[in-house]
Amino acid sequence: MSGNLQLDAQGRLRHFLTLEGLPPRILHEILDTAESFAEVTSQQVKKVPLLRGKTIVNLFFEPSTRTRTTFELAAKRLSADVLNINIDTSSTTKGETLLDTLRNLEAMHVDMFVVRHAASGAAHFIARHVAPHVSVINAGDGRHAHPTQAMLDMFTIRRVKGPDFGRLRVAIVGDILHSRVARSQIHALHLLGAGEIRVIAPRTLIPVDVEKLGVHVYHRLEEGIADVDVLILLRLQRERMRGALLPSEHEYFRLFGLTEEKLARARPDVTIMHPGPINRGVEMDSQVADGPRSVILRQVSYGIAVRMAVMSLAMQAGPRTDETREAS
Repeated sequence: MSGNLQLDAQGRLRHFLTLEGLPPRILHEILDTAESFAEVTSQQVKKVPLLRGKTIVNLFFEPSTRTRTTFELAAKRLSADVLNINIDTSSTTKGETLLDTLRNLEAMHVDMFVVRHAASGAAHFIARHVAPHVSVINAGDGRHAHPTQAMLDMFTIRRVKGPDFGRLRVAIVGDILHSRVARSQIHALHLLGAGEIRVIAPRTLIPVDVEKLGVHVYHRLEEGIADVDVLILLRLQRERMRGALLPSEHEYFRLFGLTEEKLARARPDVTIMHPGPINRGVEMDSQVADGPRSVILRQVSYGIAVRMAVMSLAMQAGPRTDETREAS
């Protein structure tokens, strides 16, 4: 995917749809900007006036309370006005097309769409058709990408382990096949120069030719987590069991669930992460989830600062010209 659609003519962030095609400097700019916002969120008065007078629409075609809430909080802390659209009761369920919905919202002079959709590529489609002054942020599309989740994970790693990703060995455990989070994490880690990226999963949950993404594949947890610095566990969707991709939750936990005993193979200062919500007793036991090496709650907190950074950077970019839109 070309990065042109995401950048304006001056190379500034215009839309945030995927990490593919973005130069590393954009990721560093997001992380650096998030650092300043992380300080704001810890203050008594948590608002800054950067997006005062702007209107941001959360356009969620599939449910996600945590992601929508953090986007809403991020927008409000930037002093923007926020509109949450309930797609289940909107005109799209009565036959109104997606483009009709966009045009009606644009007529209300909105400035940004935060889009979550079950179809891969939906955010790109919307970004190609919005008015020149409107920015689009992808809050998760199908199996394709979840770039803000990946960036809050990178921000968490940088805060815990320091800025040098080149010395880190990172492992991602779970349903790599269906995970948009895993794909975005892998792209982010590559762009930030991670020393080694591993994926650990049953054979039925590993994409074909995943090695082409520059990862090392393991099918045994104990081997895959040996000497890792960061361990990211993915949420296992229960329909994978119904789809015969896994025998049972109990069997998955026995083989791939993280326990203190298994963690002995990783580095003593290993950092445990999870995009949430956790299936306790499936991806990990409670002792690990609530233990001193877990930064899962910090991820949630940092998510607000990272989304504030993405929104503020995208809104600073100038309107796209027709020439730029055609080139993308």
